[in-house]
Amino acid sequence: MKPFKNGDLINSTTIIKTFTFVFISITFFYLGKYFSNGSQQLLFFNSSSSSSPPSQTLTVSLSPNHNNSFNLSSVINDTDQSQIASDQTLTLAPVPPSPPPEPAVERLGVVDENGAMSEDFEVGEIDPDVVENWGSENETLLVEGGGAAPKVRVKKFGLCPVSMREYIPCLDNVDAIRALKSTEKGEKFERHCPAEGKGLNCLVPPPKGYKAPVPWPRSRDEVWFSNVPHASLAEYKGGQNWMVVDKDKFKFPGGGTQFIHGANEYLDQISKMIPEIAFGSRTRVVLDVGCGVASFGAYLLSRNVLTMSVAPKDVHENQIQFALERGVPAMVTAFATKRLLYPSQAFDLIHCSRCRVNWTRDDGILLLEVNRMLRAGGYFAWAAQPVYKHELLLEEQWEEMVNLTTRLCWNLVKKEGYIAIWQKPFNNSCYLSREEGTQPPLCDPDDDPDRVWYVDLKACISQLPNDGYGANVSTWPARLQNPPDRLQSIQIDAYISRKELFKAESKYWNEIIESYVRALHWKKFKLRNVLDMRAGFGGFAAALIENKLDCWVMNVVPLSGPNTLPVIYDRGLLGVMHDWCEPFDTYPRTYDLLHAADLFSIEQKRCNISTIMLEMDRILRPGGHVYIRDTLAVMDELQELGKAMGWHVTLRDTSEGPHASYRILVCDKRLLRS
Repeated sequence: MKPFKNGDLINSTTIIKTFTFVFISITFFYLGKYFSNGSQQLLFFNSSSSSSPPSQTLTVSLSPNHNNSFNLSSVINDTDQSQIASDQTLTLAPVPPSPPPEPAVERLGVVDENGAMSEDFEVGEIDPDVVENWGSENETLLVEGGGAAPKVRVKKFGLCPVSMREYIPCLDNVDAIRALKSTEKGEKFERHCPAEGKGLNCLVPPPKGYKAPVPWPRSRDEVWFSNVPHASLAEYKGGQNWMVVDKDKFKFPGGGTQFIHGANEYLDQISKMIPEIAFGSRTRVVLDVGCGVASFGAYLLSRNVLTMSVAPKDVHENQIQFALERGVPAMVTAFATKRLLYPSQAFDLIHCSRCRVNWTRDDGILLLEVNRMLRAGGYFAWAAQPVYKHELLLEEQWEEMVNLTTRLCWNLVKKEGYIAIWQKPFNNSCYLSREEGTQPPLCDPDDDPDRVWYVDLKACISQLPNDGYGANVSTWPARLQNPPDRLQSIQIDAYISRKELFKAESKYWNEIIESYVRALHWKKFKLRNVLDMRAGFGGFAAALIENKLDCWVMNVVPLSGPNTLPVIYDRGLLGVMHDWCEPFDTYPRTYDLLHAADLFSIEQKRCNISTIMLEMDRILRPGGHVYIRDTLAVMDELQELGKAMGWHVTLRDTSEGPHASYRILVCDKRLLRS
């Protein structure tokens, strides 16, 4: 073997140094790459203490506790550090997470970031789930009158007791009902309003666990149990498919006492019996008497038919509340001793399915009220046991019904199964050809069949107009915009023709609703139950239909103005007469939107504005909206009252600009709890 030369040794040392440098470089490269990946594992660098080679060898290993968690605070606070491990531990700080992306800016105004007007924005909503500790005491403030006697102003209205959560002032007046001399004709189910000074002076609270209602059309088939927490009706009527309890909801299969297999099948049967009824064309407006939970009316909606579902607050006391929670038009009312608050010739069809009304009592006075409200040529459908059961008592009731309807000149068009359908005459010829002394008689010529506010029932036949008004309405949907004949009979002071007034009102409201839909994004509101507090000819409701907002409107005609109800019904809409100085006959939390145009500037001369505002709060759902168009003179007081009731209040200019004498007060009701 040849010995190493000096040059070879030098060359060998150089190679070793180069190799070692490369190895260390590669090692640190991979270590740096490893740490840059953000690993949370602990690494240990150990110095080997082996005695054999004097040089130290570096090794890298994972901590045996890399999967365990430790209480760092106890380690930091431990002052006893006498024992320190011989191994040196290097703890790597975790790499902080990258910041979350900034949320998208949701613009809730009409002015963009450059100060320019824009229509591209979202409408902010008051979250009905926000709950405040509102309290139950009213807070008042003494306001100096500038020389006059100081006035007490309510700064904050408190919540009513929980027992009043379903309070209807004129139907729950216990003292007045106890004082009645008789209740055998249903007097206790009629209006008995609190005396002056004893009205509502607090905010009716929601039930525990109240939620924003299920939106339409799902609400037709299900509602939250917590919103109407009454299971007795489901237990009592569950076998007839009225409703069932399913976990935290009520479900509505669509059945009824007389149509347990479903309302759709029942409606098909009626259509086959008399095709001329033509739901959604000739028949547009219906009255359902003793409606239950209003499945009859609920399923007619899909056939372009509006149904006023009515029932008293009796043993089935929450049936109307369920109907309204479902999003179906309904009112609490009773056939007793007073006229119902609807005009003559209002309904194309009146329906009674086991409605618990004795139509033949007192010389047929209740059926005569049906006759007053039934349109000339309209139909009365009766589904009841006397129609189909062959028992002595029931057969006698059937004979009494046939005898009475014959004297009313009604024609029994069809009797099939358990349904009998009569048709009212188109004119007075049959009435005038009856034998002298036939009962019931015709009403006096000076009796106004459209006068309904606290008017006693009369055992007489309301005569039809000799000019045929009311009988010659157009089919739906043309009747919505066609000026009806009965427009000429409305007692109003007009310098231009009534038809021009009718068309002008329709155009006015259509333009306003178009602007609301475009600028305020009304189609994003969950509107279903709407009330127009001063409806006029029904132009506001017609505009909602024209703009394809999927809701129904209760058109209220105030007692303080002209009676335009006949025109509203001739247009194919629903409405009712009312005096806003008194409470309205509906349950709390009924409506999603209350609309009042030129109402307060008129009614302030007759009653206290706070009375009306408290009633509005009672019937408005939490999360619901109020739009008030009125003069500047009433806006300050309305704003104060709105804030005192916990509403979110905003005053807006009309389209006429800031110098106009009118303003729009927009309010949103919040969910309040004590």
